[in-house]
Amino acid sequence: MAVHATQHTAAGLVLLLLASAALAQTPIAPATADDQTAPSPPSIASSLGAFGDPGGVRAALREKGVAYSLNYVGEVFGTVHGGLKRGAVYEGKLELQVDIDFEKLTGLSGLAFHANAVQIHGRGPTRHTVGNLMTISNIEALPATRLVELWLEQALFDGALSVRAGEMAADSEFLISDTASLFINGTFGWPPTTSANLPAGGISYPWATPGVRVKLVPAPGVAILAALFNGDPSGGSSGEPLRHNRHGTHFPLHNAPFLIAEASWAYNQGKAGLPGTIKAGGWHHFGRFDDRRFAIDGPPLADPASSGIARRHRGNTGFYAIADQMLWRMPDGDRNIAAFVRVSTSPGDRNEVSFYADGGVTFKGALAGRPDDIAGIAFGYSRISKRARDRDRDARAADPTSPIRSGEFLIEATYQAQIVPGWSVQPDVQYIRRPGGGTPHPLHPPHRIKDAVAIGLRTTIQY
Repeated sequence: MAVHATQHTAAGLVLLLLASAALAQTPIAPATADDQTAPSPPSIASSLGAFGDPGGVRAALREKGVAYSLNYVGEVFGTVHGGLKRGAVYEGKLELQVDIDFEKLTGLSGLAFHANAVQIHGRGPTRHTVGNLMTISNIEALPATRLVELWLEQALFDGALSVRAGEMAADSEFLISDTASLFINGTFGWPPTTSANLPAGGISYPWATPGVRVKLVPAPGVAILAALFNGDPSGGSSGEPLRHNRHGTHFPLHNAPFLIAEASWAYNQGKAGLPGTIKAGGWHHFGRFDDRRFAIDGPPLADPASSGIARRHRGNTGFYAIADQMLWRMPDGDRNIAAFVRVSTSPGDRNEVSFYADGGVTFKGALAGRPDDIAGIAFGYSRISKRARDRDRDARAADPTSPIRSGEFLIEATYQAQIVPGWSVQPDVQYIRRPGGGTPHPLHPPHRIKDAVAIGLRTTIQY
């Protein structure tokens, strides 16, 4: 299966590059203001000499508004203490991204296209060795070759308003801390108040789903985002969600919708003061959700006399707030210290996780001779809802050895070392207290899964 997946990926890359080359023959228009100001991501191409852009094709395409990138993330994680078992696993993700600026390409002002696809391989540490709630790696998923995003965006009024439509991932814009992007644990992307509570884990990696997003910029540094998505990216099938719509080529529209909105204020951007960003948002899912404790006929689900069918609730809601703040920087800006904090809540009667908090500090240029390296330490905490804990107490009444969950706590320490621009190596250590909130070990009940320590090494290559 892995060989076939790799073949499909290679074929997809060739087709997209050929399509880009064909587009390169189209006349161009002047660059937009956004293109002139947006920094290009670091690329290993700058260190490859003539092999970085054979024949100058990539530069010629970019001049005409067609940009592509290839990124590879590979990592080894070993569980050295606790968890489900000791052992090491390897996993990787190859990603292709294509962006087209139609103003450069055809003269259509403000119109942009984006697509990305991934090939995921290997075995994830959370599933195979740890068994925790906050996923050890933000690339962990079932092996597959899949389309992720495929959308068009139209900007209006000099960028003050933009509308995006197509196959989209909500976690590419919503509920995200920029400072937290250094860390490897998946909780620093979308937290368990969405990933553990929403159908199929929510509209976050590796999922995308049809939707429409509107962005309004009423003043410099102020942005308002709102989006409406199909609420179940798997299509609503039973069983393991990632085994459905495995290649991302089904575009479900029949599921209950998911609405999310966020407002942000970025201050001191480009000024003498220390920059920061404050965000606040909320979401609502219009589907139905099972009660965490009670059956439809009234008694607790753990009561043998109950129907065993959970009471249903209409809709689900969450709120969140995020702050990113630079704490210190050198006058040249190369070295700095930044911090983030984020909190999120959801109602406890229909969700396993009712409260989440995380925070951390990063130090860019922690070693004076390595200004591009970044060190960081962060924590995450997921609290099991009271209704779910009460269900555990009901189960204990019948079985005194049954554990009562409380919450899961995580500490991650990491160091991202840049070898050359576009290539980094990142050692990482994570300590997980009460994996799963204190859930029993599947092979050794009623004993809980032991606190775990996972050590990893990631390499990232961007082209």
